[in-house]
Amino acid sequence: MRKPVGNSWIVAGVLLALVLGTAQSARGAPPRYTPDWLSLDSRPLPAWFDEAKFGVFVHWGVFSVPAWGSEWFWWHWQGEGQLGYQLFMRDNYPPSFTYGDFGPQFTARFFHPDEWAKLFQAAGAHFDIHRYVVFTTKHHEGFTNWPSPVSWNWNSKDVGPHRDLVGELGAALRKRNIRYGLYHSLLEWFHPLYLLDKKNGFKTQHFVSTKTMPELYDLVNSYKPDLIWSDGEWECPDTYWNSTHFLAWLYNDSPIKELVQTVSLGGNYLLNIGPTKDGLIIPIFQERLLAVGKWLQVSGEAIYASKPWRVQLEKNETSVWYTSKDSAVYAIFLQWPEGEVLYLKSPKATSTTRVTMLGLEGDLKWSKDAYEDLRISLPQLPPSALPVEFAWTVKLEGVK
Repeated sequence: MRKPVGNSWIVAGVLLALVLGTAQSARGAPPRYTPDWLSLDSRPLPAWFDEAKFGVFVHWGVFSVPAWGSEWFWWHWQGEGQLGYQLFMRDNYPPSFTYGDFGPQFTARFFHPDEWAKLFQAAGAHFDIHRYVVFTTKHHEGFTNWPSPVSWNWNSKDVGPHRDLVGELGAALRKRNIRYGLYHSLLEWFHPLYLLDKKNGFKTQHFVSTKTMPELYDLVNSYKPDLIWSDGEWECPDTYWNSTHFLAWLYNDSPIKELVQTVSLGGNYLLNIGPTKDGLIIPIFQERLLAVGKWLQVSGEAIYASKPWRVQLEKNETSVWYTSKDSAVYAIFLQWPEGEVLYLKSPKATSTTRVTMLGLEGDLKWSKDAYEDLRISLPQLPPSALPVEFAWTVKLEGVK
């Protein structure tokens, strides 16, 4: 992915989140959106996505075969001609080797979608309704991880795995109530029709009408994703992609439309992983996912469905990040303070203030110093007895 420029329909990783179902709003039928940005931008973000806060992003494709550099391997090698990539190919493959020759080597022979889903579930701890995974259906190389009807002999059913990877993973995730998002690249670096449209200054739409739009409609109708992430639009205007017409259909008439209300300005974090060409998630990725899951099992109360507080970051002896939920404020501190005393300047104590640490029973002692700052006495425990290994959370009730 690359940061897009201009007025694009997906800007710098902003997700177009969609929710399954066709429920009507309390005021009757949901409004119909017209294919213009004023109308489309009025559609609220689904509440589930706002509450999720954390998901897993899986980058997987033919680029996993060389597994060198990044998913931009083909472009860096033959699009830009970067020396490092050329030397890598010279040292590891014969002179006649093409990028297409990587396709049959993308075997996915150890891809067990149920095992992946089990790992992703563990990464989300026990907060079942909030987990989600975004899977790469096609990157800019054009190889599709499902049997795309317009990607003959360059998809996972015809070449390499000979499996519908998108469908298999989706089925495994939904058995565990994990929401499923699909990443789809709009452009393809070396597709002849895209290059023709580019040569014509994007005044023609041969690639859009015969490749991009058929694939997007097929993905939505076939897999009914909870979320679509489109990428690769930066070289041309949104009018070239027919994006407003597609979004209007998506919101109004697709199988996954529903109007829901959003109430937050908070963010959402996707942890990116890259499986091997064989479909293995290597130990370091598993370790990081499980570590996040372990932390969320204790601290998830301060993350899931949380909202930004009036102060987000406070820098004193240790960096403290704040979130809130209902009347509670959560202070997440990243370094354990010296002397086991945590000073907080932003929350103001009242007669009903109560302070606890997530993962431990009982209240923490607190007082106000001469500057009216909170002085919290942390438990004097060995590191092994603390609820988490890093990023500890105190819950503040009855503060202003």
